[in-house]
Amino acid sequence: MYFRKKTSGGRAYLQIVESRRDGGQVRQQVIATLGRYEDLRESGQLERLLRSGARFSCKAMVVDAVQDGSATVSEVRRLGPALVFERLWEETGCRAVIEELAGKRKHEFALERAVFLTVLHRLFAGGSDRAADRWREDYQIDGVEGLDLHHLYRAMAWLGEELPGDEQDGRTLAPRCLKDVMEERLFAKRRDLFSKLDLVFMDTTSLYFEGAGGQTLGRHGFSKDHRPDLHQMILAVLLDGDGRPVCTEMWPGNTADTGSLVPVVDRLRKRFSIGRVCIVADRGMISAQTIAELEARGLFYILGVRERSDKLVRDLVLDDPAPFVPLTITKRPKSVDYEAKAVTLAGRRYIVCRNHDEAKKDAADRAAILAALERQLKKGDKALVGNTGYRRFLASTSEDRFAVDYAKAEQDAKFDGVFVLRTNTDLAPLDAMLCYKQLTMVEQTFRTAKSLFATRPIFHKVDETIRGHVSCSFLALVLKKELEERIADLGRKGSWPDIIADLDSLTETKVEQDDKCFLMRSPPRPAASLALTAAGVALPPTVRQVNQA
Repeated sequence: MYFRKKTSGGRAYLQIVESRRDGGQVRQQVIATLGRYEDLRESGQLERLLRSGARFSCKAMVVDAVQDGSATVSEVRRLGPALVFERLWEETGCRAVIEELAGKRKHEFALERAVFLTVLHRLFAGGSDRAADRWREDYQIDGVEGLDLHHLYRAMAWLGEELPGDEQDGRTLAPRCLKDVMEERLFAKRRDLFSKLDLVFMDTTSLYFEGAGGQTLGRHGFSKDHRPDLHQMILAVLLDGDGRPVCTEMWPGNTADTGSLVPVVDRLRKRFSIGRVCIVADRGMISAQTIAELEARGLFYILGVRERSDKLVRDLVLDDPAPFVPLTITKRPKSVDYEAKAVTLAGRRYIVCRNHDEAKKDAADRAAILAALERQLKKGDKALVGNTGYRRFLASTSEDRFAVDYAKAEQDAKFDGVFVLRTNTDLAPLDAMLCYKQLTMVEQTFRTAKSLFATRPIFHKVDETIRGHVSCSFLALVLKKELEERIADLGRKGSWPDIIADLDSLTETKVEQDDKCFLMRSPPRPAASLALTAAGVALPPTVRQVNQA
């Protein structure tokens, strides 16, 4: 039933109308005519009628009481984060795996809840476990009421705990830990007859510590964060061919990338019982010894090559006259033109690739440098020597004079938009190029892990809690990837910052009215609605009555 304003003979009347279905038609029946609309409004009878009816509608009373300030608002809790990611936590198997592993011991607190709280905090705020303990006070998360800060520390230590000596089979650069067992069981839960791990993407980064960084992990080394003054650790994340996180590896901060690839591959094959595997890695991972060891193990690889510093590639491979095979990749709102060709030289197979958009950009950048050089040389050339961008296009004409070296500029042009791969696979050039380009997923994952998930700061003092702290970022990546895949399955695209912000804005307000307690939910924003639909989660009622307790 609903109110309807009916105009007749130039006068408006207020009616109560019922709409009902009669066969295939919808018919309306007037229940009562309350009188002329103007008279009801001016006399205040309409307001009194609505208030009288509202006594039998708790929801209307609560909303009206909150708007006019007569209700008592005691607290506001954010419910969007746990509402979506609690469902994904269960359906990805994370909850079951944690509970199964924790069930072997009798902990005096809800360990699985402590891990979930830390993972959820990593998704929405990031930072230390102490920050997570404060952050949860504003959120509605089931089962975390009895947790204290020391419980979070104990959960991190449990995740990073080193396994007994008889379970260290396959140990390489790092010991086997409980978090490794967790990763293996998560992979087994999503593995079926049709899934396989034959394409692996790997990249590494450094994470620095505010303190010493544990007994073995914290070491001085090459810092990708430009903080050589601090101890650091090396973190590697491995993704499968679909971009799903498979596992993490953590090593002391002085471990070189070129020495880490082969041990990781050996450990990966033992951990996940895989046979045929193709390693896709960036040029920072490559060395002659690495390639020799991969080939000795019969492993396939697609590795980036330093085309400027590798003399064989620079002087012979790039000058090979074989024709390129073109490919256009559509990236909304534009298309990008690529081309690739295979070159076999000295028993090695190279794939030469070119991105035409990057080639145009490189050419424009070089032209800008040359123009700036010419302008600067007219003013004096002393300051140019220390500028590496300028220096590579300079030639010395006398002891203290310089000129633009256009021959170097012409030689530099052959590198425009070019990247070179070395592989022992028989993949077609374009297929090998596309596999390598998927490595950008790993790079995006690292940007996510280091900024969006804010793995730092890491204040833990022992290896166990450090490993557990970083493992929670891995679990957060698992949940993020699951949500993104479900959104893609709906044929939709969602901005991750918008999803996080809109879920964080979804709240429930506790309202006390006439000795009764209610929870009043805010309306969801668009990105939150998309995430809720993708996760298959229904919103709670707009207003619901709860017990005072």
